This record gives sequence, structure tokens and C-alpha cells, in this order.
Amino acid sequence: MRKSLLPILVIAFTLILIARIFYLQILNDSFKLKAENNSIKIEYEIPERGNIYDRNGKLLVTNQTSYDIMVVPREVQNIDTLEFCKLLGISKNNFIKSIIKAKKFSTRLPSLFLAQLNHSEISAFQEKMRNFPGFYFQKRMLRNYEVNYGANIFGFITQVNEESLREHSYYKNGDLTGKQGIEESYERILRGTKGVKYFQKDKFNKKIGSYKNGKYDTISVKGSDINLSIDGELQAYGQQLMINKRGGIVAIEPKTGQILALVTAPSYDPALLVGRSKSKNYTKLYYDSIAKPLYDRGLLAEYPPGSPFKILTGLIGLQEGVINESTTFICNHGFSYGRGSFMKCHGSGPHQLNNGIYNSCNTYFGNAYMLTIKKYLKPSEGVDIWGNYLKSFGLGNYMGYDLPIGRKGKIPTSETYNKIYPNRKWKSTTIVSNAIGQGEVLMTPIQLANMMAAIANHGYYYTPHIVRKITGQTIDPKFTTKHITTIDEKNFLPVIDGLFDVYNYGTARGLNVSGIDICGKTGTAENFAKVDGKRVQLEDHSIFVAFAPKNNPKIAIAILIENGGAGRTIAGPIASLMIEKYLKRKISRTDLEIKVLNTSLKNQYDLSLNKNKIYLN
Repeated sequence: MRKSLLPILVIAFTLILIARIFYLQILNDSFKLKAENNSIKIEYEIPERGNIYDRNGKLLVTNQTSYDIMVVPREVQNIDTLEFCKLLGISKNNFIKSIIKAKKFSTRLPSLFLAQLNHSEISAFQEKMRNFPGFYFQKRMLRNYEVNYGANIFGFITQVNEESLREHSYYKNGDLTGKQGIEESYERILRGTKGVKYFQKDKFNKKIGSYKNGKYDTISVKGSDINLSIDGELQAYGQQLMINKRGGIVAIEPKTGQILALVTAPSYDPALLVGRSKSKNYTKLYYDSIAKPLYDRGLLAEYPPGSPFKILTGLIGLQEGVINESTTFICNHGFSYGRGSFMKCHGSGPHQLNNGIYNSCNTYFGNAYMLTIKKYLKPSEGVDIWGNYLKSFGLGNYMGYDLPIGRKGKIPTSETYNKIYPNRKWKSTTIVSNAIGQGEVLMTPIQLANMMAAIANHGYYYTPHIVRKITGQTIDPKFTTKHITTIDEKNFLPVIDGLFDVYNYGTARGLNVSGIDICGKTGTAENFAKVDGKRVQLEDHSIFVAFAPKNNPKIAIAILIENGGAGRTIAGPIASLMIEKYLKRKISRTDLEIKVLNTSLKNQYDLSLNKNKIYLN
């Protein structure tokens, strides 16, 4: 048997090789096509990108026809450069730069010379194109925005860079690709499939007809349409409420994890990044280092979460058994701890879980946190167990949503404090400010909104995502996978009752909406900046988190207004208005609406900027 094995293997491999050669040379002539490439001209038909709709089917982004001037450098001979430049409205210097750039890419292959001309511009060029050998135009589909909001969600279309050309054979020089937002995350789905046409060339490099009667030609396939989970009306309303303010609004549907609104402010009209003015407009937006309109605060900005974090402090205390609904702490307008340290708050007298939540009592949650840490022999063990609970809510890590940008936030561990205190002489009193969201904890607005979604669901959440439906395809399974926190379901009930009473008796009194049972929590986060090596305190951030209705919640929301002051002053009213807009599609609290629309924080931002300049000088 062993003697016959080698001959059998040799014969088998020989037969396979012969079969492969027969297929390549007789049955498949694609390699012949490549060999004849020098006499073949290949033209690509760029497909339309998929349309983008909101969750209710409203068209948000579609396409418009544009034209690109292409150039084959070796074919450019004896043209009237001045006439050419005048015709297209460019300078001779720009003409020379573009030709040099095209030659660097290839003298034989077409390169993009001038992008995104409109119909009238290309008509003028087409009339005299015969006078400019080496130049031709091709049709291009650009984005057309039906709305003036959502730029941070959509992203934009731009030319592929050299890195993309090297890494992806699909793209050719001058092609467009999605950048940022949905356009980048779902580029492969939105871009469609190019059509390809092969033409026979003569010795003068001119087309003389279709190659092999179009045997190898393919037609372009339009990109798939996408329905976002965004409610267009709610998104537009949120953007309106954020005029003259800086910050973010994130609203999530708790039962699905679908993002209902993702507002960042200041923002910009997405139409600014379309057409020949795109580069100039982008440069202006990019270098606006004060307003930062390209910076998505809902996904990227990491803030101390402030008092909304007390919700998690309470849940962990219940889970660890160090407090219950009846546990009582006496508050005297603040929490005394350590050696003469004092954490001020507005509470006084005995506080239990319920009024501890709706009065936002620092004493209650400071004690609950310290008891959690002290339950263990070493504070390092207590902090790490505490941190693991928080991580089960998705904190301290990227959320995994379907947008290309994000930040992890920060959940401190024992390692964090061992680095801060090398002698390891730290304990619960050293880090007790974590209890009220003012320690080393940092969260993004989307993490705050997801936290409220998990609480609304009594302990589970779905990874937030912004695409609801893709034509002809299914949503990534990770967005329909339930994540269960490590807090028992029973412990959410008393906390939710406390959040409901925030509107009835607590810090959000007067912000309620008739007919809607809202559960929420105000927050005021201290705001420090490091200027020229000095720690400078600026105006507090205004924070509010909520979900509604209390039973069978339909929306969870987080609002953060930079330098907005107390949570109930500006973030709270915005939360009530957004919730009512989504659930009722109209506004009854016109008093709150007028207040928010008339509130401008521009002077506050100017004051903060001047304060920074004073310290820098």
C-alpha cells in the first residue's frame, strides 16, 4: 500500500493541474482579457448611493447629478490653457498643480482633474471639449440633503485618499467614499456596485467600439437604502432647542437600543460639504477650535456624570446588601467624612433611599458608597467589585454602536488609585467623590442615555445603534443581543420609584408633563479646566437623565449642556420637551419651550474663554 501511495498522489495532482490549465486556457478567457489590456479602454459606471430615510420613512438623504472633469496626462497636447481655465473658472496655477498631481499618479491612466461641476458648468465645457484632447467628463452622483440637520449622523462624501487606493482594489483615483457618520460605517452597503464597460482602442488610443460585443460588460447596481432609527422630527426639534448652547442630547428606545435622536451642538448644515465649496467650508469648520462643530459631543465628550451617577451608587449598594429601602442616614446640608472633609448638598434631616434620590442627597449616597467599599478587607478589592458592576452597564468601554467614532469614558480601578497614591495609602474616604459622579468617573452622553435605558428595562439593554433597516439585508445580530447587568431585577423597582418622585417632590418639580409619567434625575457636574498648568473652575455643566413612561418606557434620554449650571435650569426642561415631543408629537409645556428657546449661553462661553485667556496671560 505504501509503495502505491506516492504514484497515486502524483497522478492525482497531475490530473488536477491539467484540469485547471484547461479551464483557464479554454473555458475561461478572463486572463486573455488582461493580456489584451493595452488595446482595451475600461470605463466604470458609478452607481447611485443608497438613500437614507428616518424611522418613519421620511427621506433624509438622496442623490443629485454632478460631473467630474478627468484627464489622461499623456494625451494633453497643444491646448489653449487660458481658454480652458476661463471656461472652468480656475487659475492657471491651479491648472498646473492638477496636471502635475495627475502625472505623479499616472501619465496613461485617467485622474480626477476637477470635481463636482453642475449641469450648466459641464454644458459649457462639453461644447468645446473637442478643443481639449486628454480631457473628458464623467457623471457623478453627489449627496442631496433634504434636511438641514443630522450632519453628525450622516457624515459626508469625499475623494478616496492614497491609503484607501492601496488597501481597496474597488476604488480608483478620483472615486468618492463615505467619511464619518453613517456614510463611513455603512460605506460598503451604501456605495453599490460599479458597472464596467470595455472598449477596443486603435493605435491612436481612441475608442473604436465595444470589446467582444460587450461580453464582459456589467451594469452598475445602486447602493442599498437604509432606514435610520432616528426620528427626524425629534432630531430637528432637539437641534432647535440647542441653538446658542453647547452639548449633546441622546435619546434611545429602551426595548430595542435604537437611537431616536443624536444631537450635538453647535452643528452645521450637511449641505455645506457638497459641491465645489466643500473644501473651503470643511476647512472653516475644522479650524473652528471654539465651537467645534465637527466634534460630536454626544459620542466623544467625556464628562463627570454628576448626580445621575447616584442612581448606580444606590443600585450597587442594594445589590451588595449594605443598604435597603429603609436604611436611614441623617443629613445636615452635606456629608462629613474623613478628617474634616465636607460634601455640601441641599438635603437635611433623615434620608432613606426614596427621598435620598429625589432630594439628591450627598450624605445618603456617600455613605452607601463607603459601605460598599468597606464591605471588603481591602479598599482595592471593594473598588474593583464596584467597578465590575458599572462595566455590566457598558461603562468604561466603547459602546459598540454603528458609528465610527466614540470614547470609552472612565471607570477607575484599584490600579488607577495605586498610580495616583504610590504609597497605596488610600481608602473609601479618599475616593468617596465617586459616589456622586465627581471623582475619577467619566461618561459620554450616549453612555448616560444607555444607563437610563438599562434602568428603564429593569436591568438589561441592547447595544445602541442608529440603523433600523437595510433594504435586502439584515441588521448585525449584535444589535439584537440582550446585555444583562449584574444587578438583580428586584433592586431596580425602589430606585425607579425614587426617580419618579424626582418629578413629584424633588429636584425636577415643575418640569412634569401632563399625562406622562416621567422618571428622571437632575445633575450638576463641576467643571474644571487645566489652563497653563493651573486647575481652573468654570461654570458647572447642566445634566439631566430620564425615561418615560414609567411603565413600558418608550424613550430614555440624556442631556448635557456645557456651562449650563444646575440640572433643572436648562437640561431638565429640554428633557421634558423632548419626551413630550416624541410621545405626543406636540408640545403642551410652551412655557418651558419659550424658556429654552430664549436661553442663550453665548455670554457664558465668552466669559469662560476670557477666563482662560486671563490665566494664559
